[in-house]
Amino acid sequence: MADGQAVPLIALVRIGTAIALAGCGTALINRLSTPRLDANAEAAEAVTACVPARDEAERLPALIADLRAQTGVPGLRVLILDDGSTDGTAAAAREAIAGDPRFEVIRSEAEPPAGWTGKAAACARLSELVDTPILVFLDADVRLAPRAIAAAARAVRDRGAALVSPWPTQRAESIAEALVQPLLCWSWASTLPIVLGNRGHRPSTAVACGQFLAFDTAAYRAIGGHASVAHSPVEDLDIARALRRAGHTTHLVAAGHLARTRMYRGAAEIEAGYTRWLWSAYGGSPAAAAAVGTALALGYWLPPLAALFGSGPTRRTGALGYAAAVTGRLLARSLESGGALRRADVLAGLAHPVSVAAYQRLVLRSHRAKSLGALRWKGRALPEIT
Repeated sequence: MADGQAVPLIALVRIGTAIALAGCGTALINRLSTPRLDANAEAAEAVTACVPARDEAERLPALIADLRAQTGVPGLRVLILDDGSTDGTAAAAREAIAGDPRFEVIRSEAEPPAGWTGKAAACARLSELVDTPILVFLDADVRLAPRAIAAAARAVRDRGAALVSPWPTQRAESIAEALVQPLLCWSWASTLPIVLGNRGHRPSTAVACGQFLAFDTAAYRAIGGHASVAHSPVEDLDIARALRRAGHTTHLVAAGHLARTRMYRGAAEIEAGYTRWLWSAYGGSPAAAAAVGTALALGYWLPPLAALFGSGPTRRTGALGYAAAVTGRLLARSLESGGALRRADVLAGLAHPVSVAAYQRLVLRSHRAKSLGALRWKGRALPEIT
């Protein structure tokens, strides 16, 4: 390579390595400082846990067993909405409940109102039946330790927050899941110091995970509840942003020691699940998505390529960038799980450039589906958003 060409190449590699180092540094800060749910907490108030479920006959019974085993919540009530399921979800739920009087199953055949997503409509209907100071929403695929609900409810009061979002460990049991699922935590852990994000009211720094949300019921109702995010493909993030715009605080806390979930099972579910909402990232702008994609390519593709095919300073700089990327990925995974890394975590971390490629593909797929009006989830067309 001629000298005139070598200078811009190493400059780009240095930029990419700087991106990876910045991400790694932020992940380290978050690994050391992100608050965690208190595994010994007890709820001082009554709590209602709401579970919207559509075609969840296989997953829901395990969550019900976990909810029946909750401790430290003397006033626990559980509402389950079977949202037009065709797989016997309601029957499976009633069998798992086994007559526990704290549980109620509601069966609904109604389609979401025009402009509503199915999940937002289901959550809104459940919330109408809540008469407790603390309201918790759970996805059917979440698994809970016995003190998880008590810890989340207590955190709402101890942190003075309108919303506490306990971040569960994202289980990955296939190659596709291992490549993609850890990116959920890594995406915020490598870009936003959560201790700062939790202190402010800026909607842009809100982080939330709809799999497990604990609200102050009064604050939730004051913004209109899920009606305020009726059309959103990312209702968890948008409801946190709505609370912040209303002057409330929302907090993310690590909860991997008390909650875990297998969000999607295999490549097909991952494609369908991410396609329905990834288009909305970065304000739904294709140009912004392209800019982020360029930064990701610089930070997480160029350094490993330079380490493999470069020489001298270019190779050394690339190797540093790749090492920073892998380290940042592993720090985020350790933050999420709250425990030791497994061999599968390390292997997935080493494959981080492949993970970023998978993510880029899902973003393109999602934007294409949006442009074609082909966004669907669980058999329902999603609302058109312009």
